[in-house]
Amino acid sequence: MVDGTFRLAVGQSPAELATPEARLEWLRGVLPKVASMQTDLLLLPELFATGYNIGDQIAARAEPADGPTAQTIAALSKEHGLAIHYGFAEACGDDLFNAAQCFGPDGKRLGSHRKLAIPPGFESNHFKRGDAFYVFSYRDLRVATLICYDAEFPETARHVARMGAELILVPTALGAQWGWVSQTMIPSRAYENGVFLAYANSAGTENGMHFLGQSFVATPDGEELARADATPQVIYAAIERGRVTRAQSRLPYLNDLAVLRAAIR
Repeated sequence: MVDGTFRLAVGQSPAELATPEARLEWLRGVLPKVASMQTDLLLLPELFATGYNIGDQIAARAEPADGPTAQTIAALSKEHGLAIHYGFAEACGDDLFNAAQCFGPDGKRLGSHRKLAIPPGFESNHFKRGDAFYVFSYRDLRVATLICYDAEFPETARHVARMGAELILVPTALGAQWGWVSQTMIPSRAYENGVFLAYANSAGTENGMHFLGQSFVATPDGEELARADATPQVIYAAIERGRVTRAQSRLPYLNDLAVLRAAIR
């Protein structure tokens, strides 16, 4: 964090990267520029490490949370002096999770998340649901993760905000037909909870699936700090923690919810 400002990068990676090795090579290629921007954390998309629309290959590409890909990304975090938050397929015993984790600039894991809401189709055929929410602290900022469909339920963002999250990271694999989700629904999660929210999507086409792109960073008070177009790129945003305090004081949704609970039971 420089001058009290948390510097965030969102990597909108190319969907057509066909192998885990190609995905790591893309990451190695962008990290020098990302680090030169004095970035504190780089957010990458859902299932970045494996690819998303790969069918049954997902099981073969899954790894434990401390597997070879995790070790490589931890080393890259340490080498470049920033945190890297990425999606991957987590193998845990006989179970497979759509997961994300974050390694800090010391190469140690800061936090992790297993996707809670599994949509029908490819994901429901392969992944088990996660069962918990987590918030971690990094450079004086409280951070939570929700993966794609998780964030489409207002209750999930509200829950982590009430846990103290000031920044919600949302790795996603959003198809091109779901523009309203990225443009309207998910930015509202930031405003209605008075928190920052970063949304990282893929760009391009993977095995016939067209991704929307349009990754963004939204503020607690109704602004967008950055938004990508439909092409692979990295966007940047400076996060000022004081905006969370000011937004939650001006519109105390989190506190006033308690008053409404008796009426909405």
